[in-house]
Amino acid sequence: MPSAAEQDRARSEVRLGDWLELAAGLAPASIDLLYADPPFNTGKPRSTPPNAGRRGRRVRTAFPDRWGSMEAYLAWLGERLSATLPALKPSACVLIHCDDRASHRIRVLLDDLFGPDRFVNHLAWSYGLGGSSPRRFARKHDDILLYCVDPARYWFEAPRVAATSRRMEGGTKKATDVLSIPSLNNMASERTGYPTQKPLALLDLLVRACCPPAGLVLDPVCGSGTTVVAAARSGRRALGFDVNPAAVRLARRRLA
Repeated sequence: MPSAAEQDRARSEVRLGDWLELAAGLAPASIDLLYADPPFNTGKPRSTPPNAGRRGRRVRTAFPDRWGSMEAYLAWLGERLSATLPALKPSACVLIHCDDRASHRIRVLLDDLFGPDRFVNHLAWSYGLGGSSPRRFARKHDDILLYCVDPARYWFEAPRVAATSRRMEGGTKKATDVLSIPSLNNMASERTGYPTQKPLALLDLLVRACCPPAGLVLDPVCGSGTTVVAAARSGRRALGFDVNPAAVRLARRRLA
């Protein structure tokens, strides 16, 4: 008999297509958690490093990450979020992963879509790795905005992380709004070669905190598939969308 994790993988899927088009096929009030990590509109092409194949990476791909203006980027995101709203349960949470260029503008967009009283948290994912500059403080975090559909009904279970105080040594404490989880280094076995891949530890924490067991997680720009893998491994069902065929093939392999 299949294990619970195998059943969750079997009930999870990744679809090829644009978020806006595929959102029209979602059943009303069916989604427990929407997590979206869209391209950040950096204006620079993102691609698999040229030496990734020699390290056993499983995909080679690229995308432009350019909208021309912040207004065009926000219009693109807002149209897709609006199309997804009918599919969210009253108890659903929404997580939007972004960076310091756009987080303040996306928060205003989410206030307009959901209402300011639906704001729950502004999370900082502190990842540690990367370069620095002599002209500013080193940029070492991404922003993740957490909103809910109904403030009285949204599902949340506070995650536990390792305690750092001497008094609680060896124990755990509730996580704060700063999530200290290292990004994937170049030698990590988890790496697939997808240029914006996030660590499984981050998505595992977010999914377990914001989606009930056996609930349905939607990642409409799923990229390498980390969200769908985290959901299936933690006893949730997962649905991923991506417009990139290489990303969809990779996510399906990882899910299987």
